[in-house]
Amino acid sequence: MVLLSCKDIDIFSYFKQKTVFCLILLHVFAPAAMAQGLNARFLAYIEQFKEVAMEHCRTHGIPASITLAQGLLESNAGSSYLASRGNNHFGIKCHRWSGEAVEYDDTLQHDCYRKYGSPEDSYLDHSRFLRGKRYTPLHSLDTTDYRGWAHGLRTCGFAEDPEYP
Repeated sequence: MVLLSCKDIDIFSYFKQKTVFCLILLHVFAPAAMAQGLNARFLAYIEQFKEVAMEHCRTHGIPASITLAQGLLESNAGSSYLASRGNNHFGIKCHRWSGEAVEYDDTLQHDCYRKYGSPEDSYLDHSRFLRGKRYTPLHSLDTTDYRGWAHGLRTCGFAEDPEYP
């Protein structure tokens, strides 16, 4: 029979506490580290397209914040299937479209999405798309009213998700 001394028990307690402490740190900081990577990717996306979004705000009246938010969300900061295969950063479908297309299974059906020559072409089409009749109610809102625009996009039918705004 081996007896443990008080010194042995203290060392065991120390290492057990250290292990628990490390597990807690891992649990707390691992998601933060992953989020930091996501934040860096999202910030890089914003940096890449902010000038385009601001120009379209001036020329088409679409808030730059809404354009960037939709681009980030719809394209997962440019890494989605539609963005990588078709430069489609906004998930705009082929309705009344005569250009190239990308097929993608969305909501359990085979859908046709617009394909663009560049992300900037997608941004331009997005601004033109939101100038359409369907979105007329949004144009009475100020370009600084991002909340109104976000809710209005949902109301006008841009997205089906009730949580979209």
